[in-house]
Amino acid sequence: MSDRPAATRVHDFAEVDQGLTAEEAIAEAARCLQCKKPLCVGGCPVCIDIPAFIAEVAEGNFAEAARLVKEQNMLPAICGRVCPQETQCEGVCILGKKETPIRIGALERFVADWERESGATLPEVAAPTGRRVAVVGSGPAGITAAADLARAGHAVTVYESLHEAGGVLTYGIPSFRMPKDVVKAEIEQVVRMGAEIKKNYLVGRSLPAEELLAYDAVFLATGAGLPSFMGIPGENLPGVYSANEFLTRVNLMHAEKFPAFDTPVKHAARVAVIGGGNVAMDAARVARRLGAKVFLIYRRREEDMPARLAEVHHAKEEGIEFLTCTNPVGIIGDAAVTGLECVKMSMCSLDASGRPSPEPETGSEFTLDVDMVIQAIGTSPNPLLVSLIPGLERGRKGNVVVDEDGRTSIPHVFAGGDIATGAATVIEAMGSAKKAAAGINRMLREA
Repeated sequence: MSDRPAATRVHDFAEVDQGLTAEEAIAEAARCLQCKKPLCVGGCPVCIDIPAFIAEVAEGNFAEAARLVKEQNMLPAICGRVCPQETQCEGVCILGKKETPIRIGALERFVADWERESGATLPEVAAPTGRRVAVVGSGPAGITAAADLARAGHAVTVYESLHEAGGVLTYGIPSFRMPKDVVKAEIEQVVRMGAEIKKNYLVGRSLPAEELLAYDAVFLATGAGLPSFMGIPGENLPGVYSANEFLTRVNLMHAEKFPAFDTPVKHAARVAVIGGGNVAMDAARVARRLGAKVFLIYRRREEDMPARLAEVHHAKEEGIEFLTCTNPVGIIGDAAVTGLECVKMSMCSLDASGRPSPEPETGSEFTLDVDMVIQAIGTSPNPLLVSLIPGLERGRKGNVVVDEDGRTSIPHVFAGGDIATGAATVIEAMGSAKKAAAGINRMLREA
């Protein structure tokens, strides 16, 4: 897909990737070998019939292609933009052994965008079963479960604590990577299927836990919104953010439109972002658009970064300076951040993750002149709700313990997405939600 020029896009929040044209989509789809045993389907966490929808694209039957995708995935425009296809469906494409794999994500995005602009059609919904299901959280896991359960005929109510639905799709991923009108349009399709979304509901407070448990089934999908911090000196200084807080303030409170929106996000001159994942890239690219010189600090090598290669590429194009093999050891300042103390790292033997274990180099300390620090080093499940549900078993890292069907220690309560697995990708959250929705549907129909 073509990208908007970096020199232009760093001054706005418009989408960077421009997508395929119809002619490009047809030509790309024609490359598919239509394998008898398609590995790509097994590489998709939600099991889309990839060869079938690509065959329809190749024939120019875009409406049928969209219908086939939505048999398994009601968020195709979202997944086509942010899923790591290079390690999933495209990563096992047989064409990738000798040439470029089929651009499955770009084709999925194309058919979803085409259908949204042409008039979306909805999957068939079963007759009402009379069963009530509560879904807590409207992120990718919650919306996916709500779609599958509504399609099965159950009365689904989604509870969202914030004033906009979408979870990380709305308040985490920047609009230049995930336009908010795309998120709203795909969620609206799930609402049209019969799911009700109640916003500004903090379950456990606005809705007591006993009322939640009165539903025939409950699906917990509150994500992993509790940020991690390094525990270094100076973290409590003004000007130090978690990536979660920083991105949420920008996405939901329109910080990019200051001063039209008086949002309390400091427009810094020099920003250090700590981390090497997709969230770190998002935070760095947002800070760049807010006018800062941005340093991205990662303690291992660039090739060890968990971020998608496309995100690393875009960040570099936009002028983000990468300081790899570097680790922060303290934040300097009195009334505000004035600098970041760092040390260079040497790569030693491999650790349990298969990556080099970094060790500090003696005498390599230096100070980076910055006035804002954003930490993007991971998240864990928020304990607020789960601590209010008696008898709900939790794991060592605060995750809700589930079986292979997504069932928790409470028989009619299921969980999926990051609250069960820990922080993962959008499509992995959706895959676990589909398993849990299938388990809920079996339980309700067998009862």
